[in-house]
Amino acid sequence: MVNGFVKNKNTQETLPFTPVKFMGKDTLVAITDSTGYYKITLPVGKYQVIASTLVYTTKYLYNINVSSGNATELQIEMTPQAHQLKAVVIDYNNSVRATDMVTPLSTQRLTSVEIKENPGGNFDVSRVISVLPGVSGGTTPNRNDILVRGGGPSENVYYLDGIEIPVLNHFQTQGASGGATGILNVSFINSVQLTSSAFDAKYDNSLSSTIVIKDRNGNPNHLGGNIRLSGSEVAATLEGPLDKKTTFIASVRRSYLKYLFQLLDLPIRPDYWDSQFKIHHKFNKKTQLTILGIGALDHFELAVPQNANAENAYIIRANPLIRQWTYTVGASLKHLINNGYYTIALSRDVFYNGNTRYENNATESGKKLFTLKSHQKENQLRLNVNKYVNGWKYSYGLDAQYVKYDADIFNTVKQEIKDNNGNIISPAVTFSSQSAIDFFKFGAYAEVAKYFFNNKILASGGVRADINSYTKKGSNPLKTLSPRLSFSYSINSEWNISASMGSYYKIPVYTMLGYENNSGTLVNKNLKYINAIHYTIGTEFIPRNDLRFTFNAFYKDYNHYPVSLNTGISFANIGTDYEAVGNDHYASIGKGRTYGVEAYVQQKLVKHLYYVASATLYNSGFSGIKGIYRPSTWNYGFLFSATMGYKFNKDWTIGAKYRLAGGQPYTPFDIPTSTQNYLTTGQGVYDYSQLNSERLPIFRQLDLRVDKKINFKKTRPLKGINLSF
Repeated sequence: MVNGFVKNKNTQETLPFTPVKFMGKDTLVAITDSTGYYKITLPVGKYQVIASTLVYTTKYLYNINVSSGNATELQIEMTPQAHQLKAVVIDYNNSVRATDMVTPLSTQRLTSVEIKENPGGNFDVSRVISVLPGVSGGTTPNRNDILVRGGGPSENVYYLDGIEIPVLNHFQTQGASGGATGILNVSFINSVQLTSSAFDAKYDNSLSSTIVIKDRNGNPNHLGGNIRLSGSEVAATLEGPLDKKTTFIASVRRSYLKYLFQLLDLPIRPDYWDSQFKIHHKFNKKTQLTILGIGALDHFELAVPQNANAENAYIIRANPLIRQWTYTVGASLKHLINNGYYTIALSRDVFYNGNTRYENNATESGKKLFTLKSHQKENQLRLNVNKYVNGWKYSYGLDAQYVKYDADIFNTVKQEIKDNNGNIISPAVTFSSQSAIDFFKFGAYAEVAKYFFNNKILASGGVRADINSYTKKGSNPLKTLSPRLSFSYSINSEWNISASMGSYYKIPVYTMLGYENNSGTLVNKNLKYINAIHYTIGTEFIPRNDLRFTFNAFYKDYNHYPVSLNTGISFANIGTDYEAVGNDHYASIGKGRTYGVEAYVQQKLVKHLYYVASATLYNSGFSGIKGIYRPSTWNYGFLFSATMGYKFNKDWTIGAKYRLAGGQPYTPFDIPTSTQNYLTTGQGVYDYSQLNSERLPIFRQLDLRVDKKINFKKTRPLKGINLSF
């Protein structure tokens, strides 16, 4: 069974009596009722979906999977034709419009099916995003760092159904956005949209990308669910109606990597749980409420393997023991008004990060070398108003946040040294700090978009300003005034050319703002908002509804990037360790620049074959305390990714993904100092005078996947084999 609503994308009004065509082995049609709702029973299989009316742009959806047991919820949003119909002359070729109304450039979308069926994706949003142009998931298999167009992992923001999700990964790096594996259950996801430039003005704190995730609602007709068993975890999902107006979907997931790594005789022992829920209630035709929550519990331990060696010994001593937990809960109210709608979202997120290192981490014995206990809490209120009047689309809004951050840090800089008689000849040098801050953040934005010159040119513009009550210059909105402007010219129904320019601001991370030195002084209160100015130009070619080509050139200019006054390097080069980053003394003196070109092609599944390929050539560099530009840690130079799949008869599918990236720059160790420091603290010391002067070998990864779907009367098990090389 397939069900859902058909809506006007701009006003969110439902569209009654709209035909929805399902094309598979057979072609069947559903028609929405007076409320815009449709429901249809279909044979199991893959379908292409077409929704078409005279006054709306035809909507095409591909690779829609209908299986037994669980219903498929399919929400369809249709865009009004930009032109007024004249007489009865209708040109269906114009349905292939290569622009969006507000973000016509640098926007890519993935459906839930594309995420689930991605070879090597492991049902993880962050790993699947790496197939998109300009995006690198890093070249470390056990990391989920999203690096967009040469920017660092702290430059992205994530939204789930209008609620900001600051922690998206298990074993999250505090102060950045990367981690080991994602905490979102793919069974919830309806779509993911990544925008790498020309961001909507309603999103704050983004320098490189916005990642907007939409979850589906629970099944309104009957109770159902699924159990998914993968190579690292088991997940159970349950969904269904609570009453005639309310649905729910909830899940729990448990990892068994701890036991798998023990069998493989590895020194690391990761262990995690996560849970997620969504409740959707429809008060009436105009008002609906969404309540969602997501939480995770992470433990990372170390053990001595049976076949111990020097590498394992270093891993055990240098890596921290991790205890983390996090949750985000939020409620979003959407209400339809004349020619538009508004949303009010209230949310709270909490992240606890506990790190500890002992002289012997495997048994948690000996002296403590390092401890960190930190909480960060955000309470957010957001109001967004969206209107569409006489061809003008405009929106505006406000947001307010109350932030609390605390940290209790102890670090051994140098252990005491004794002579043969036990006398102390060199005392221990330690650092300890306890800090707690709280402050408010406020933001406001407005943006507008319209077609001009017989619908040939789409122009959109916006402005945003942010302030805070903590930093010394953070209360002046003129310091963060961030205008952005985009144009798109439609050459014909298949080709367009787009360009954009925008200025974006991000407040420094909380680990930085709340850092207190040994004398008890909060030394980073004078930091400025980090600024990035984007310039982008590109073209898009859509010869068919199922085939799309894009080509973009981009340039990003960074200002006020924090630079450590102790190491002299930019914060842009930090963020891939499993610890907190940013807890140091910084100054807003750094600059940066990234520039390059990217190409992308996507063939949607129509009959048997689908493929996606992207290629990026770029350069990324940031300046440190001496003002000299050095290659950034993310400056791979080139990225290439290709994914393809072929669907045979009887529900057999083969898929492959190949990733290629230039060697990652790295900084060599200072060997003499590292040798001495290892005996003291168990860690090496980088030689920052040679910052990123070396490169790792070229990165290559091939993932192969074989799927066989078996549909029973009321269940839908999935048998598959995933191989990665």
